[in-house]
Amino acid sequence: MKHAFWGLLLTFCSFCSAAAMPLVGNLNSVGSDTLGNLMGLWGDDFNRQYPGVNVQVQAAGSSTAPVALAAGAAQLGAMSRPMQLSERQLFADRYGYPPLAIPVAMDALMVMVNQQNPLTSLSTLQLDAIFSVTHRCGDGHQSNNWRDFVNDPGWQQRQITRMGRNSASGTWGYFKQQALCNGDFRRDVAEFPGSAAVIQAVANDIHAIGYASTGLTHSGVRLLAISRPGEAAVWPSAEAIRTGKYPFSRPLYLYVNKAPGKPLSPLTAAFIDRILTPQGQALVTRAGYLPLSETQLAQSRAAAGLSASPR
Repeated sequence: MKHAFWGLLLTFCSFCSAAAMPLVGNLNSVGSDTLGNLMGLWGDDFNRQYPGVNVQVQAAGSSTAPVALAAGAAQLGAMSRPMQLSERQLFADRYGYPPLAIPVAMDALMVMVNQQNPLTSLSTLQLDAIFSVTHRCGDGHQSNNWRDFVNDPGWQQRQITRMGRNSASGTWGYFKQQALCNGDFRRDVAEFPGSAAVIQAVANDIHAIGYASTGLTHSGVRLLAISRPGEAAVWPSAEAIRTGKYPFSRPLYLYVNKAPGKPLSPLTAAFIDRILTPQGQALVTRAGYLPLSETQLAQSRAAAGLSASPR
């Protein structure tokens, strides 16, 4: 009887030790430049909770996430846009199921001009006229001069210069889809590897217009209100972004490898669980983005297979 008791005790203690075993290993994130700073903040916070986990963040652009996830080179694919069908298929071809998209924060694409430009708003059709060569949004007009938009004698002869992201960026893809109706960019749009570089370029050029993510300091530029056809222009306020009234509101995603009916790997689950807590969402605000609403937070936790209440 004694032997049975000690056997049960040893089994119980072994289970307790396994349950209390700290997380260790490497957690790799590859993808969005827009999410780069936030992923760094989340990584530092997670490392304080789990010192044995090494979180590495590569932020070369959203288009790098699907390839890294499919190859197994990253557990986290940070993206500022939804995956395209071909990108999901690349993953599905290897694993037999698509990657899971988890919204983790709210963002908006901001359109800006130099702070000396008196312009205050533009429509999506006007943006198509400025940035596109194909004009699929229906206007068919091409604008090269600020006199088309600015009623100021001092701006009648000023040529427009255009700034934007490079094609590896999810912000580039999102602007192409939403502002150009999936049309083609003009070849004279100067491309930059990060949103901060776009903002700086617009701040340094009085004739410039550009677009970038909201989670950055906008010194030296003027943000514009944007209107859809037949609607009033909407300023990118927190409420307008969260409700979707601002035309270029968007969620930011982490894509992960989660087989249907099975839990996430322990490292990935712990990281997603942490960022979908009040503490994790507070870092979203610190990075300049909008945290998820309570409803969105519950939906993201459910999608990841996590309990409704954060740990």
